[in-house]
Amino acid sequence: MKYLLSLLAITFLSTSTVLAQKLENSTLWKIEGNGLDKASYLFGTIHITCDATLESDVIIALDETTQVVLEIDMDDPEMQVKMMKGMYMKDSKTLKSMVNDEEYIAIDSLFINNMGMSVKMFENVKPFFLTSMLYSKFIDCPMQSFEAELIKIASEQNEEIYGLETIEDQIQVFEDIPYEDQVKELVRTAKDNMAYDKANFAKLMTIYSNENITEMLDMMNDDSYTSIADYQDKLLDDRNKNWIPRIKEYAEDQGTFFGVGAGHLAGENGVINLLRKAGYTVTAVRDSE
Repeated sequence: MKYLLSLLAITFLSTSTVLAQKLENSTLWKIEGNGLDKASYLFGTIHITCDATLESDVIIALDETTQVVLEIDMDDPEMQVKMMKGMYMKDSKTLKSMVNDEEYIAIDSLFINNMGMSVKMFENVKPFFLTSMLYSKFIDCPMQSFEAELIKIASEQNEEIYGLETIEDQIQVFEDIPYEDQVKELVRTAKDNMAYDKANFAKLMTIYSNENITEMLDMMNDDSYTSIADYQDKLLDDRNKNWIPRIKEYAEDQGTFFGVGAGHLAGENGVINLLRKAGYTVTAVRDSE
């Protein structure tokens, strides 16, 4: 269970919003101006990958900053306890009450074959969390995490790790999205034994390796990619807007390295555009610079 909770903590998927303009292909952006004494950096991660090796430009940005801020404070010793409290459905809802018998059998078989346990053990867990438990099976390699690498370097540099939001904030997102809509994702995954998910994760990782954050947003904005794309405001827009005052606070205090899911970067309500609207100069950083 501890392993599953750790996995869930790094697999909150991002969906997307309407494009404002095509941004340069880069996952690393420099934040300057608007009264900042020192530059900060914004790095777009992918939560599940086969290779989380940090490129030289990212390492330099980490060296030039003095604290790391992720979506949530992932070294919070109480994080797993808080997640455990928030992963269950309310109002006595159960998975079995939201799917038909055929769908339930398919989901149960998927869990037995891939997780080594029956889904009956997680009968009242939110459907999104059930799907998240399977994410590491969507890739044909040992799962790596950019967040884990960032935490490792921060620790080596004796730097603090903070969060732009709390784990309770993230859990609330999946309380606001109807369970019935969340379960559609799980049913699709079970019916084709993860074939669709594996193909899409492979495509997403290729897009990420090309640092094409605009194409990533286009893909994630497609409702055929995710059944909860209609809830972009809760998944992305509202969170991005809430992050800007926090980013301002951290960056004004000291040079800060921000690491968030790459799906949050592009678009009209993406973090890059919102920071620019707030008066900051945000420019792409390329490894050749």
